[in-house]
Amino acid sequence: MLKIALTLLLATTALAQLRSPYADIVNYRSENQNDGAGNYNYLWENSDGTLAQERGYQKPPNPGQRDNNNIQVAEGSYQYFSPEGQLIRVTYIADENGFQPSGDHLPTPPPIPEAIQKALDIIYAGIARKKTAAELAAGNYNGQYTI
Repeated sequence: MLKIALTLLLATTALAQLRSPYADIVNYRSENQNDGAGNYNYLWENSDGTLAQERGYQKPPNPGQRDNNNIQVAEGSYQYFSPEGQLIRVTYIADENGFQPSGDHLPTPPPIPEAIQKALDIIYAGIARKKTAAELAAGNYNGQYTI
């Protein structure tokens, strides 16, 4: 019985050493509509669990934008396993506001202390009052104010 267990152990070890350090592509899909509107989709997945997918499209310009060009948007996700075996997954959107990733492993800022938030609220309220007063004096206040 010991000889069988030892033989199986040696065979398993030998097979593990023969495995390629490279992952195989198990799924690949790409769609490019080529309609001149920036639309596309892609997805690929490797045998080691690495996966990436993205879709791209254009959206109309924002009100008040300096030019009338459409905005190219890319949104998607990717995942892989860290050397420690933890699944790392990132979702993102990239648009006129830049690249905006999110994932459980990414650091987040600490909450703003209550006293500081109160001070900021007072400052912003004062700015709003001054701007409103200046617009009223100039005769062009429209009843809305954004910071």
